[in-house]
Amino acid sequence: MKHQIHSYLNFLLNSKNQHGVHSPFVYKLVTQCFYDKSPRKAYKTWKLAKLELLNDKTLISVEDFGAGSRVFKTNQRAVNQIAKNVGITQKRAQLLNRICSYLKIENALELGTSLGLGSLAMTLNNHVKLDTVEACPNTLKRAEILFKNFNCTSQISTHKSNFNQLIKSLAPTKTYDLIYIDGHHNYEATWHYFNQLKPHAHDQTIFIFDDIHWSKEMTKAWQDISNSPEIHVSIDTFYWGICFKRPEQAKEHFRIRI
Repeated sequence: MKHQIHSYLNFLLNSKNQHGVHSPFVYKLVTQCFYDKSPRKAYKTWKLAKLELLNDKTLISVEDFGAGSRVFKTNQRAVNQIAKNVGITQKRAQLLNRICSYLKIENALELGTSLGLGSLAMTLNNHVKLDTVEACPNTLKRAEILFKNFNCTSQISTHKSNFNQLIKSLAPTKTYDLIYIDGHHNYEATWHYFNQLKPHAHDQTIFIFDDIHWSKEMTKAWQDISNSPEIHVSIDTFYWGICFKRPEQAKEHFRIRI
């Protein structure tokens, strides 16, 4: 928690909005996508999905393969409590939906399905086809019910697997327009997944890393990823790290308040 507070204060001191952003690509991304306040039908649908989960008091046994939970003390967890305390927030879900729309994402990969709210945010754009991976069978089963209830099953391919196994199974020529990594929040795993997935990213692929200031380890992972020679555009929004290869662009890092 101390690290998060220090990181947030540092972020507030050094971040900016669209003013001072000289990259045309990033300026348009910020003004036309990040700061787009127009209403969307998808937002209402997503809220209904979140409400369904918040009303579900079913206990499920969760197998935690990541860095562990700071909220739950047991692996027996109620669905509504997972949705309330762990699931993607409304603000992030809406941004994820806008990103998929603005960048015209067609093929996406999500490492960490959880209850499926992030998956749903992406696929409420009808042009998105998603591969989503979750190692916990009970969590994934509840997510699949959500996808069925909201008519997204034709767009979503679920995979009960750990992340390494799924990545190794990908065809060498398989690429994604968006890669969203939301799980296993430690340095070694995050850095490893990034390097393993680089061959499955084209020059315009967007990488999104969740909770980059969750710990010192995660902040170091984000710093190493954004400093890697393949990445030319990196954006720290505090809760997400967003980056692109974009070899045609001069290397630049941004801290953007959203």
